[in-house]
This record gives sequence, structure tokens and C-alpha cells, in this order.
Amino acid sequence: MYIRCMTQRERQIERLFKQHYRAMHRLASMLLHDGDESKDIVHDVFARLLAEQVELRDDTAQSYLISSVRNRCLNVIRNRKIHEQAHLHLMLADELERTSPEEFEREIELLKAGIEELFPPICREVIRLHFNEGLPFREVAERLGVSETTIYKHLKSALDQLRRTLKNAEQ
Repeated sequence: MYIRCMTQRERQIERLFKQHYRAMHRLASMLLHDGDESKDIVHDVFARLLAEQVELRDDTAQSYLISSVRNRCLNVIRNRKIHEQAHLHLMLADELERTSPEEFEREIELLKAGIEELFPPICREVIRLHFNEGLPFREVAERLGVSETTIYKHLKSALDQLRRTLKNAEQ
């Protein structure tokens, strides 16, 4: 049986892991809203530390680790948005192929009317700022003085209401 002793570097990384894991995971969870993906991000940061032999000083380790988690989370969010936009474009293209111009115009008018009836009014504003003005969620949140999570919730509520409006109009 072979037992390998940990190197000084591995002991340092283990100590950093135990010391900073919670804060790193909490940050990733707040940004990604996904516990499993948050764990993966934190573990990836530590795996990179081991693989690339990044040297950390005790006085800058926490800043480095938190920044690494934040940057990886932002990359994930950016990639999510790219995938969501591609999926949306594919869905729209497919829908346009199956929709006559008259039917398309009718649905646009129904959507406009549905948007005007959104409740609470902040849902209308979220739709307007995000889709009409093309602002990212962060900027919409800043303009309205609320968190990004609140923007996501209002957007989901608004889209659910609009789907119900279109579904009721089809019946």
C-alpha cells in the first residue's frame, strides 16, 4: 500500500479551501442561483490553483479566490445568456415559419395590449426596459432601484401573464 504525503503547497491549498470555501460558495450561489453549479465553480478555482501552481500570499489569497469565483460566475452567466438568446432566436424563427403575416400582426397587437395590462406596473417597466430598450438585467435593476433577482421574478411574472393572454386569445 502506497501512502503519499501532502506537499507544503497542497497543505496550503487545503487550508485555504477550509478557510474560504463558505464565502466563495455563498458568492457563487448568489450570482448563479444554482447550488451544484456553485460548488463546481469553487472546486474549479481550487483545481486550477493546484494545476497551474499559482502562488498565493496569505494577505491576498482571499481577494484572489473571491475574484476568481466572481469572474468564473460572470463567464457562466454570459454563456447562459448567449445560449438563451440562441434558443430564443431558433424558437422565433421556427414560429415565424409557421405563422402567416396576418396572424403574426394579430399576435403582436395582442402582446402590445397584454403588456399594457400587466400587473403590477413594474412588470410593464421591466418588459419595456429589457426588451424595448435592450438593457441588461443589471441595468434594469439599477434604474428601478431593486435587485437583479427581483427583476428576474417580475420578468417571469410578466411573461407568464403574456402567455396566458395569448393562450386565452387563441381559444
